[in-house]
Amino acid sequence: MKISTKGRYALRLMLDLAMEEPQVVRLKDVAGRQEISIKYLEQIISILQKCGYVKSTRGPGGGYALAKKPEEYTAGMILRQIEGSLAPVSCLEGSENTCSRSSSCATLRLWQRMHDAINEVADSVTLADLVEWEKELRGNMDYVI
Repeated sequence: MKISTKGRYALRLMLDLAMEEPQVVRLKDVAGRQEISIKYLEQIISILQKCGYVKSTRGPGGGYALAKKPEEYTAGMILRQIEGSLAPVSCLEGSENTCSRSSSCATLRLWQRMHDAINEVADSVTLADLVEWEKELRGNMDYVI
């Protein structure tokens, strides 16, 4: 399975909002920091707003903020909102495997193990974890004059 650009950008957008918390952030500012087209971010923010992951504030000083605390979001939650299933093969995308070959498919066990591993990792990393990792990578860059 390959995460799309939209999925990767959604994680970066949510991370950017988490890094600026509790401030309201303009999408234009996110676009500049993340080097992502504002039009593309508008598509992504619309999805994240509809599912209740972000909230918006209108007017001067308006923008977007997380609807909940960073530790309440996992990478898996965000990716599933944008990507849908994280399954490596189509027969594992739904809640029930309806493939006619599932009872005789030796490779299904491999796909299921991969699916379980992907979900375990994606669901074990929170937005708060990503914030910490970002801070580690930045090191003392916040203090550069």
